[in-house]
Amino acid sequence: MGDKRQRARVQGSWAKPATKASHSGAGKQPLPGSWNTGPRTYEFHQPADPVRVIPTEKVIEKAGDYEISQGPTGVSRLRLLPGFLPLEEADWMFATLLAELPWSQKTNYGVMGDAYDEPRLTCWYGELPYTYSHSKMQANPQWHPVLTTLRQSIEQEISHSFNSLLCNLYRDGKDSIAWHSDDEASLGPHPTIASLSLGDTRVFSLRKKPPPEEKGDYTYSEKLKIPLSHGTLLIMEGCTQDDWQHSVAKEYHDRGPRINLTFRTIYLEPQHSSM
Repeated sequence: MGDKRQRARVQGSWAKPATKASHSGAGKQPLPGSWNTGPRTYEFHQPADPVRVIPTEKVIEKAGDYEISQGPTGVSRLRLLPGFLPLEEADWMFATLLAELPWSQKTNYGVMGDAYDEPRLTCWYGELPYTYSHSKMQANPQWHPVLTTLRQSIEQEISHSFNSLLCNLYRDGKDSIAWHSDDEASLGPHPTIASLSLGDTRVFSLRKKPPPEEKGDYTYSEKLKIPLSHGTLLIMEGCTQDDWQHSVAKEYHDRGPRINLTFRTIYLEPQHSSM
């Protein structure tokens, strides 16, 4: 019996660290499989900084009203209306506007003052000029009749009036527009912008502006993407321009031309006199 108990103790010695008593005494060797480093304790230490997870990019595809954020500035909202224009009507308007609008490529300037050609074509309609970034578009009150018809249809749909229109032509997948907000002073506070897409589908991306302590780091910002197809109307309203940026990125596969019409309201900026 004594031999059996001894064998059981030897066989079970792996289950816990050996105690000091098991290693005391001259000439004794550690039992096979045992730890000879003395008692051990294990403690869990909470990380000094909380683990942060990069948010998953959300996709919006279905028609509806979307409240995308709430903050100190207010509520940011989107309204998506796929198929706002019937297919045949959208086809005819796209072909007409592609051929008849005065498209041109503007020169803009980077942060360091270096000039570059914008990677898209544009034109402007409105009683007032429009200045964004370092580019200025002159007043053009002679609206194309198709654009006037579209403006009236959109105003009736959303019960909001517009006096200006920025037209963008993305010739292929290499044309794009970088991250920005339509928050120029001439647009007034909390502007409503109606964006109508014609032609090939392109992905419209949004990202929430980070709080000041993030120092412009968008790594952990909420992100959205919306595939804007032929005839789709997207409304951005509330604090969307205050709290979010948007872009249309380059795409490295075949894309046909796309026209984007962004209806907006421009106000005459007050003239500041020097004293």
